[in-house]
Amino acid sequence: MDLHKLALERSLAYHAIIAAHLIDDPAILETARERVKGWLTEDPLRPFARKWQDILNRDANSIAAFLIDRSELAEELRQSSPFAGALDPRERWRVWRETRERLAGKS
Repeated sequence: MDLHKLALERSLAYHAIIAAHLIDDPAILETARERVKGWLTEDPLRPFARKWQDILNRDANSIAAFLIDRSELAEELRQSSPFAGALDPRERWRVWRETRERLAGKS
């Protein structure tokens, strides 16, 4: 199994769930915005934090669309996500398990 592809697909699946919850649970977005503010307070020049700040200044629908985008920028930023911890551990492990099983079935 290609472990890099597995990591990318897990991250995408994780963020797809978050994207689905953004409209219904504005606290998720507020927590992410606060996390990015903290990153920028620690180091105002962090490039990934500045990019996240720009994205998180958009409306919830635009943010949700970005979270599931397969662009190089979206893949890059999902690696340093302000949405870490947004899903409870059981849901996160379910996503990880289902993604691994889905990719294993394609091999």
